[in-house]
Amino acid sequence: MSSVKFGIVVFPGSNCDRDVAWVTRGLLGCPTRLIWHSEPDLSGLDVVVLPGGFSYGDYLRCGAIARFAPVMGSLQDHVARGGYVLGICNGFQILTEAGLLPGALVRNANLHFICDRVGIRIERQDLIWTSAYPQGSTLTLPIAHGEGRYTCDPETLKQLQDQGQIVFRYDPVAPNGSLDQIAGLCSPSGRVLGLMPHPERAADPALPGQDGIPFWQSIVQSLAA
Repeated sequence: MSSVKFGIVVFPGSNCDRDVAWVTRGLLGCPTRLIWHSEPDLSGLDVVVLPGGFSYGDYLRCGAIARFAPVMGSLQDHVARGGYVLGICNGFQILTEAGLLPGALVRNANLHFICDRVGIRIERQDLIWTSAYPQGSTLTLPIAHGEGRYTCDPETLKQLQDQGQIVFRYDPVAPNGSLDQIAGLCSPSGRVLGLMPHPERAADPALPGQDGIPFWQSIVQSLAA
């Protein structure tokens, strides 16, 4: 069993928490703890995952209510202690609402919910999230969202580009109209990552595509080294 310890936050309305746990615990053999949203204790964890779903029903705005959950107050301290945070889909939306990542995820350009498998280009491979992928990899990963169009002001976009914070881009086109084809980005330190595609849904050998499994192997190999 790997020594890398994962925590997965469960909000009311999360629906991908078990999918992530199946990969981290079931496929990779890592200790994995499900964390109810009201539990602020993140001690002993290496990576905290905010999974996909519809936290609190997303009735106000995606992630806008979840940002006030007690567990969110512990995320900054977790990162300051040297921990890592991963937000997938709704988790990415929550991270932007909480200010842990810049910008916002808004309604898709065509105003439709998109559920599809799309091309994703990796822009950086020097991070714990991507180091197991070969240089220049283009992946096929599932997406499923109605509010996945990344947007930010021009100054923030320039900062993301200049600091190399854009980790994933849609390739060849962004199906949701994301600015600069952004599918995922990280904090300046690289310890916080948000992405709209679902690598946990492309990891099990029983599925038709496994382009997501190196994503998880990257984390385990990097942190266990």
